[in-house]
Parts: sequence; C-alpha cells; structure tokens
Amino acid sequence: MDKNHSIIKIEERKRGQHLRAEERGAIQQLKKMGFSNRKIARAINCSPSTIGYELRRGTPEYSGRGRKPGYSAKRGAAVYRENRSRCHRPKTVFRDSAFIRWMVKKVRKQNWSFDECVGRARSEHCFPAKEIPCTKTLYHMLWKGELPLTLFELPEVLNRHSRRRPRLSKRINGKSIDRRAPEVADRNTFGHWESDTVLGRKRSGEAAVFTIVERLTGYYLSIRIDGKTTTGVASAMEQLKEQYGEKFSQVFRSITTDNGSEFAAFSAFEELGTAIYFAHPYSAWERPVNERTNRILRKYIPKGCSINGFTAEQILMFADEINATPRKRLGYQTPEELFDAHLDRIYISNP
Repeated sequence: MDKNHSIIKIEERKRGQHLRAEERGAIQQLKKMGFSNRKIARAINCSPSTIGYELRRGTPEYSGRGRKPGYSAKRGAAVYRENRSRCHRPKTVFRDSAFIRWMVKKVRKQNWSFDECVGRARSEHCFPAKEIPCTKTLYHMLWKGELPLTLFELPEVLNRHSRRRPRLSKRINGKSIDRRAPEVADRNTFGHWESDTVLGRKRSGEAAVFTIVERLTGYYLSIRIDGKTTTGVASAMEQLKEQYGEKFSQVFRSITTDNGSEFAAFSAFEELGTAIYFAHPYSAWERPVNERTNRILRKYIPKGCSINGFTAEQILMFADEINATPRKRLGYQTPEELFDAHLDRIYISNP
C-alpha cells in the first residue's frame, strides 16, 4: 500500500529527532500490515536502523511456546523512558564535598563569586579536577536549591542592568572621554583609572566614599570623605598625592570620572601631570570597571545604609578585601598581585 493512500496521518518529522507516541503507533500499524523496516522508515522519515532498534525495544522476548509476540508501541515507549532515565551524566558534585564547603566559606566570608572560586581552585590545584564543577553548574545548583546558599548571599545574580544610550542634556565638566587616547580603551597599559563616588543614604550631612580603580589590574581604592562635594573629592585626591608623592603622575597617567557636580573642579588635578577625562552625562557604562567594582563594594555598604557608621579604616579594609579576590579576566590572579608588580617596575626603573 502506498503511504499517500494510507489511513495513518502524522505530522512531518525532522530526521534525527526521537520517536514520538504517534510515530510508535504508526510503526505498530504498519508492521501489522506487513511493511518492511525500510518502507516504515520512509513512511515516517527516519533511518531503517531506528525502526530496527525500536522494534527490538517494543517486542517482548519469545518464550518458545505459542505465537511469537509482536511489536507494542506502549512497551516501546516504556522501555525508551526507562533507558532515558539512565542516560544522563552521573552527578559528581555533592552538597557536602570539600570543594563546596570551601566555596561556601569564600562566598560568605570574603564575598567571592562562583567563578572566582572555580578559577582559583583550578589554577592552584586546591582539589582534584573532577571535584571542581564549572561555574554554570554551580549556578544551576543554586537555582535548584542544591547548595547551602541563598540568592541573597550572591546579590549579583539578582542585579542585571542593561546599557542605555547617553543623554546629552547635561554639560560636561571638562575634557570629554571622546578625546581620550585609544590605548586607554584597549586596557593594555598601566596607569589609567576610573573614579566615582558612592553614597549610602541620600541625606544632607551624609558621608560618602570616593572610589577609583585601575583599568588594567582592577586595583581598587576607596576613601571615606565627608560628603559628596568638590571639597570631599579634593581631600581624597590629596591623600593619594601624599601616598604616591613624586610617582603620582606615573601611577595615575589618566583618570576618567563621572560627570557629577562633585567633580566640577576635578580638571584642576591635571597640574599633577594626570590627564582628566569626563564620561558623557548619564553614561555609567563608559566607566565599566569602576561601576562593576562599586557593585562589589555594595556587599559591604548596601544602599540605604549610612556611611556615617563606618570609619575610614573600615572603608579602606573593604577595598583591601576586594583587591585580594581573584578575577577571571586576570587569569585568576588578584588585583593586588598585579598592581604591586607594576608598582615595583615604576620604582625600580625610576628610583
């Protein structure tokens, strides 16, 4: 019987797909009608070997007595489901493994991310390779509730911001980022920084944090200032000038900053030999390293938490912990390790 005149009508299937219930039913009917495996395969658009395997799955063993049993679509589907239940990769990561216990401590005590834990463990061979899952597996386990952690202990999982186009309605305080040298954007040379201020509460008289991060190494500095003002920013820069002295212009070759009112007089620091650039208004994504690191600082200083309750030493300590955290883009080295290496080169070449 030609398949075009058959009473069996099934949807066109793509080759390579697993058999569905209606296709197993078609196999059962066509086999009863005496079709060969090749004819059945042409009828449902699959390989003849697929039909052969399915017939073996759905046909009971012959006991040697009576009529030989025929193919059953119901039995074939049951055997298929049983086989599928055993075909997945065996689970190798368990809640109480040594790596999971180590990772949980790093997340809770040092605010490391999953990727930082995985990368550091692999680069330093802290555990056998088969016991260290990939980052994606850890996030799958987190969402399934298979880890002794909650989503609120990894706030970056819940915060995903999209880029917005710059709004050009606000005047730029000084030289635009458009005039910045291409080498700064490439992030291949040392000494180019991004800066901003961080607030806890938006109230008058509230202290703030001046933050600045080196683009190549990711080295981060946070300084407590009396307020989000030009005076506060100037005092932070004076502290940096005092710390690095004559090497200031070599360590801080350029700074790209926010266009907020507290940076209105920031261009004056070009007298120190540092190029100052301003991002477009409302374009935080033009300072990606600083924005990303400020979000890490929010683990220590959540929004709405007054900075007046933190001392200058505590603010500095938060930055120290961030700098001691390994980063994926740094080959799982820490910003502190790389920054110190570049700093040593400056002091050795220019004693």
